[in-house]
Amino acid sequence: KDHPRRGLCGNQGQDHRQAEVRNSYASFPKSGGRFSDKNDAKTNGSKQDFVGEPTKSCLGIQVSFQQIVSSESMGGKDMGEQQRRRPASTVDPEDVARFDRVGADWWNPHGPMRALHKFNPARLSYLRDLLCRHFPAGRNPRDRHAAEPLRGLSILDIGCGAGLLSEPLARLGATMTSIDPAARNIEVAQDHATKAGLTIDYRCTTAEELIGEGRLFDVVLTMEVIEHVSDVPSFLRHAAAMVRPGGLLVAATLNRTVKSFALAIVGAEYVLRWVPRGTHSWRQFVTPQELIVALRQGGLEILDQTGVTYDPVADKWRLSHDMDVNYMIAARRPG
Repeated sequence: KDHPRRGLCGNQGQDHRQAEVRNSYASFPKSGGRFSDKNDAKTNGSKQDFVGEPTKSCLGIQVSFQQIVSSESMGGKDMGEQQRRRPASTVDPEDVARFDRVGADWWNPHGPMRALHKFNPARLSYLRDLLCRHFPAGRNPRDRHAAEPLRGLSILDIGCGAGLLSEPLARLGATMTSIDPAARNIEVAQDHATKAGLTIDYRCTTAEELIGEGRLFDVVLTMEVIEHVSDVPSFLRHAAAMVRPGGLLVAATLNRTVKSFALAIVGAEYVLRWVPRGTHSWRQFVTPQELIVALRQGGLEILDQTGVTYDPVADKWRLSHDMDVNYMIAARRPG
């Protein structure tokens, strides 16, 4: 029941452009898969090489790869360069400033964060089901259909933005600590949570600063944030250090493939304009293999992997075997 996939967004009209996107997908091979073992061989982790391909005809326009590589949207450093140049902090000031400017529009389902609004139900249901399976309620399994199936679980949401994921997790009963380095994001998040009658511990801080408190959590989330940090291995080491023994870290990010370049950069930013140009840097996208290595270096074991793809017929995101663009990985700290 595979459907054509898009990299970042929901259906916001522009049917003629969407048709071009759907038609373009046929030229991209699928790879990767969803599995729950430790076999890395199934993971799509190869880095793409574009030497000798000065232009790509995709999404109905002629695109110069080298032109976009040199533009702001491709201006980041890949994992290899990140490891050679380790900054004192993993925070990328340009990305923090970009998201800080979104302000109250974070909660506008038709505004600049509409992609996350569309994506939220898929990642929320994945997290609910995963956590209910992994953390029993005493001697009994958790009921994922209960009003508050996550009651009693402490969750750290790193890079929470204005709380688009933190709020529904709090409604499911989780005790939320949510951090973001952008002060305006935290102000908007606190105001929105107060109006909704939710208690969430929002803080304008970083993972590096929070780790100094020595706190441990049942679950640490790094959702749609890894591709925005300046040093992925260092960031994940800090995040993993806050997972208690037996706890989980769940990461959601974008794969670095030809397909993600065509859909998440060219399609989403240049053609359909679902997100502002420069929102993502393709070179900062992280392959599943790179993410697995970094998580294991942080002392974690891989528990689960899944792709997340957009179904244009149903106008919704679904879990999928296709990890070429969006994907999630869950890892467990032994103990």
